[in-house]
Amino acid sequence: MSSIKESSSFVADPQLISELECCAKPAAPGPDGVLFRQGDEPKGVFIVHQGRVTLAMQTAAESAMNTRVGPGSVLGLPAVIGGQPYSLTAVAESGAVLSFAPKEDFVALMGSKPAMSFHILQLLAQEIRAARAVVSELVDAAQ
Repeated sequence: MSSIKESSSFVADPQLISELECCAKPAAPGPDGVLFRQGDEPKGVFIVHQGRVTLAMQTAAESAMNTRVGPGSVLGLPAVIGGQPYSLTAVAESGAVLSFAPKEDFVALMGSKPAMSFHILQLLAQEIRAARAVVSELVDAAQ
């Protein structure tokens, strides 16, 4: 199993957080802290206000990625935008303060405020760079 690393790759521009807050509601994770599981159909995006959330990707053999993110992070964007299942499992630590923007509201907000798309693209680019770094580490470790 890989170790848990802190990451700022999911931290959004404050302007994007502000825009998302207009369609978000406070969210409470389930008793096990799970916000969403890898393979679940996307329901929306989560915003971390306080505390930490651990993101994990499970492969057939083991956990390929364990990352901890904190305040300002927006979780679930690739799934919601791509219309594909979540590619990670997100588990909030006890005491985390979160909000949730349903997929339909998020998509409507993007349509009504096209300028926010640039901030979303920046955040997605950060996630891609982080994912590529993990792949590079895995390849190096396998050699």
